Amino acid sequence: MGDTITQIKAKAHVYGDHIDTDRIIPGKYTKTLDLSSLAAHVLEDLDPNFNKIVQQGDILVAGVNFGCGSSREQAPLALKQAGVSVVIAKDFARIFFRNAINIGLPVLEIADHSIEKGAQLEVDLKEGTVTDLDANITYKATKLPAIMIDILSEGGLVNYLTKHGNYSL
Repeated sequence: MGDTITQIKAKAHVYGDHIDTDRIIPGKYTKTLDLSSLAAHVLEDLDPNFNKIVQQGDILVAGVNFGCGSSREQAPLALKQAGVSVVIAKDFARIFFRNAINIGLPVLEIADHSIEKGAQLEVDLKEGTVTDLDANITYKATKLPAIMIDILSEGGLVNYLTKHGNYSL
């Protein structure tokens, strides 16, 4: 499989458009520091079975405007804690995108995809490609800048800065 940070092979869980942060993790569960509690309730209003069917390393796939709504950092944390290895969407709310990178959850934008529920996907973060192994289609995602790959490889921004100090261009 290669580098587990930048190359991921797993099953897709596919959802629709405009999934806001309150659908990712309802606000009533965000007043905790217990990340396993967040994972237990991730996506429960959208798919009550998600936390029972998601496996470590699985991939979440969505449509447009994923992560819209509030700027709550618990949304990507809940997904990561539940075992999601990467989120693929047609596009993201910018604050969700940045929060995901900051906490070490890879996110990729593919403007036009037709990935179906249960598809086996192979993701290469460095190359910015997603291959649907079932449909034999390779999608080109918006490529992440090298610094974002580095941040993800360290497990998030805090870990990156702890190890490398301030980044300068």
